[in-house]
Amino acid sequence: MTCSVAIVGAGPTAIYTLNALLALQPAPFELTIFEKQPFIGKGTPYRPGWNDPAMLSNIASIEIPPLATSLVAWLHAQSSERLAEMHIDQAAIDDRTFYPRVVLGEFFAEQMEMLLEQAASESIIVTVRTRCEVLDAASEPDGMTLRVQPHRGECFEAIFDHVILATGHQWPEQPEVSPGYFASPWPASEIEKIPATHVGIRGSSLTAIDAAVALALAHGDFVEAEDGGITYVPAPGTDDFKMTMLSRKGLLPEADFYFPIPYEPLSICTAEAIDKLIASDHPQLLDRTFELFKRELSAADARYAEETGLASLDLEDFCEGYFSRRLATDPFEWARRNLAEAQRNYEQQHVVAWRYAILRMHEVIEGIVPYLSDADFLRFSRYLKTVFIDDYATVPHESILRMLALHDTGKLEVIAVGEDYQIDPHGVSSGALLTHGSTKFHFPVFIEATGQRALSAKDFPFPSLREQGIVHDVQASTDGGPGRGVAIDDRFHPISSQIPADQLFCVSLPFIMGRHPFV
Repeated sequence: MTCSVAIVGAGPTAIYTLNALLALQPAPFELTIFEKQPFIGKGTPYRPGWNDPAMLSNIASIEIPPLATSLVAWLHAQSSERLAEMHIDQAAIDDRTFYPRVVLGEFFAEQMEMLLEQAASESIIVTVRTRCEVLDAASEPDGMTLRVQPHRGECFEAIFDHVILATGHQWPEQPEVSPGYFASPWPASEIEKIPATHVGIRGSSLTAIDAAVALALAHGDFVEAEDGGITYVPAPGTDDFKMTMLSRKGLLPEADFYFPIPYEPLSICTAEAIDKLIASDHPQLLDRTFELFKRELSAADARYAEETGLASLDLEDFCEGYFSRRLATDPFEWARRNLAEAQRNYEQQHVVAWRYAILRMHEVIEGIVPYLSDADFLRFSRYLKTVFIDDYATVPHESILRMLALHDTGKLEVIAVGEDYQIDPHGVSSGALLTHGSTKFHFPVFIEATGQRALSAKDFPFPSLREQGIVHDVQASTDGGPGRGVAIDDRFHPISSQIPADQLFCVSLPFIMGRHPFV
């Protein structure tokens, strides 16, 4: 009998899953894709309406793993009319340029269509069910049963030999969960309705920048000068419009830096070295790994190692030193200087060795996460993970220019709130109340913009899998231990004796972030 496979979700995660599956050249099978939205391929981060056309992705073409074609090749193949609609200059197309999120959505949608055509040409029976929400999933002796609700029509059940959950990010469809309090900055179309008032934004990463850009465009415009500079021009009657980003450290992300792709190989902190450490079952796995990290960093950039006293630093001290100069500088002044440095390095194709070394190590070191004790998992999350994310989550230069333009016009500030603060949306007529030490401040509108957080089993959207004990959280080794997400193995199977290993695969990003914190 022909094997049947279902993929739940049709965004980029599903695209790469299907691409990898077809590359294996499997025997013909029946493929069904379920997608709640009316279109496939775009996913939450790249679909129109959800994102303003001005919101930039921080993934350049050269960083996007290849599908049928590269983003740059796809752009070159578009008509001049379509490029004009996307506000892209044909002569300026480059594999290191950052494009709007909605442009990547168009690209990914066409890549999905090409993959489905390839599948059909290889005798795979393909069915795409858009406007169909999968309400539940349950393991049965003869396969995985999905309960599906079409946009129109009766709810139905379908059974499959193998099911891949690729449901992606989880955000509320209506972000304003109470008057003036927004649980997320998406869809942008809702954020753009916020009146000209003082808006608090929790976070300062690209997610928060997206929120700030959407708000700024609702109450003014960014104007680009011939020399590449950007100014912000507020609309008439928007004097009350102002944004305050709340960040633990009070920092803005740094500007994207130049580095070679594909990555140059590591010489000390290699995947093989990490695997050997894991196999040794040493109780100080994190500290042993950090020693490899330091040796690799020293070999890559001896000057940086000497200036920071790297050899004598423990994990906690390294993290503190990594951020210390920025913490002592106004965040916008630092952003201005860092941007100028990044622009020079791009022009000269100069690689900052220590930045590049940290970047190359994060995915290798991620392998230790499932094997850390609860205490070391907390240390990793607070200190080493923080450094890695700061290093790789840099943002497009245009994003920094926009933040500087807003600040120069008096429309944006960033404040450090540390760990000891509270945001309370209750007890106020709208927005939220910030309590920071002895200070209280009311924001008439408040937006949560810290990005997708790791979710636990209680948030899993398919209740039967929870009830069957198939989807459950990683068991903490001590009472009150840290949450570490849903239990999956290294092949993305839920860890459970209640289900055949290959019946269900979970690649839904929020639920695998406990094991794969950089996914």
